[in-house]
Amino acid sequence: MTHRLTTLVALLVAGCSSSPPPRDAAAIPSIELPPHFLAAPTAVAGELTADWWRAFGDPELDAAIQGALAENRDLQASAARLEAALANTTIAGAAALPQVDAGLDAARARRLFLGFPFGGGGVPSSTTTTFGAALNVRWELDLWGRVRSGEQAAIAEAEAAANRHDAARLSLAGQTAKAYFATVEARQQLALAIASAASMRSTADDVRDRYRRGLRPALDAHLAETNLANAEASVALRSEQLQRARRQLELLCGRYPAATASSAAVLPDQLPTVPTRLPAELLQRRPDLAAAERTLAAAGCRVEAARAALYPRLSLSASAGTNSTEFEDLVDEDFRVFSLGANLLQPLFAGGALRADVAQQQARQRAAITDYQQAVLVAFAEVENALGAAGELDQRRLDLGRAARSAAAARDLARERWQQGLTDFLAVADGQRQAFTAEANRIAVARQRLDNHIDLVLALGGGYAATGTADQP
Repeated sequence: MTHRLTTLVALLVAGCSSSPPPRDAAAIPSIELPPHFLAAPTAVAGELTADWWRAFGDPELDAAIQGALAENRDLQASAARLEAALANTTIAGAAALPQVDAGLDAARARRLFLGFPFGGGGVPSSTTTTFGAALNVRWELDLWGRVRSGEQAAIAEAEAAANRHDAARLSLAGQTAKAYFATVEARQQLALAIASAASMRSTADDVRDRYRRGLRPALDAHLAETNLANAEASVALRSEQLQRARRQLELLCGRYPAATASSAAVLPDQLPTVPTRLPAELLQRRPDLAAAERTLAAAGCRVEAARAALYPRLSLSASAGTNSTEFEDLVDEDFRVFSLGANLLQPLFAGGALRADVAQQQARQRAAITDYQQAVLVAFAEVENALGAAGELDQRRLDLGRAARSAAAARDLARERWQQGLTDFLAVADGQRQAFTAEANRIAVARQRLDNHIDLVLALGGGYAATGTADQP
């Protein structure tokens, strides 16, 4: 769908009598760009790749994103808006061409001759039938570029719509990838909760047996029962979260939310490499920035069209055809009629509407400039945030992995010492809770790393395939 629409944009723009307006370099924010992103001192070489998600090597993820790109309703609405914008370029360009229409008419009339001294009874009358055929041509000479500027604005708006559609595709792929990994995490958390509940159920059975034999106090039995109840409640919570995550994924994929979406069992441990390149490349790469720049270009064209509306309009018109009382005479050259005309119209008074339109379009242009500049700054911030968070999340992942391993070892040791009568059950209960929490936190940060990676891909305007060496700024 995207390739078809992109080709359609290129063909229609190439077929327009006006060319797209150029980029407005003056609109770029007047800030000093660093030679590289500050959160990533080294710029790594890489080639643009559209299917960036395939780097994860997960067929289930590939199928989910392909399904979303094909069936998502929001993306289909974006494609329809793009086609409407493309049609508008034809409408705007038509005003620069001669308007030709043909007409065929027939009329029958009866005329009374009142007051004439004709003999006989009644009022004398005459009935006639006339036929006419005509070819009419009208053409406004675009002396001041009003029509041309309007067409350029429509072209720029169509290009902006195409870029917004590309941005919607990129965003949808990112949202689907996040929803998919949320499903994987929920599935992994549910498996952890089920395993923890089974372990605590076994421990609770052991404690109850010892309590019945008078070997352990009632406090141990209550603590074990508390841990088991909390673990079983966690299973119910994780199950509900998995269903929600699956429904969200199915919704993005345009399917009925039946909570049956399939996914991998565990989150990937390794992240694909994302070359960061240079800050200035972001202005050409990100489709949302390209859309903002094309919106700005269209606003400039609207200003020129509004100014040109203050000047006279010169129009030419011509008409040729035949007119007769007999239908067969319409093809007879003896009954030909024609007319030629020229019209010059200079607006003199419109209540200030024309100059107000100029002021309005200029205000919209200023708003488009600031919107574009803000979008550029936000884009830089998104890249820096994602790059900065990557290192912190990697460290958190290592720390939480170490904590999970230590908590599991402490849990096992506490249970062994309790069975030997060397410690009380409070240490066992606390060790079970801490081990479960530490492992759940480790899984959660693994998903956060994936989300941040996807955010970085989106902030860079898409995926890269690494080619190895680092670029010197």
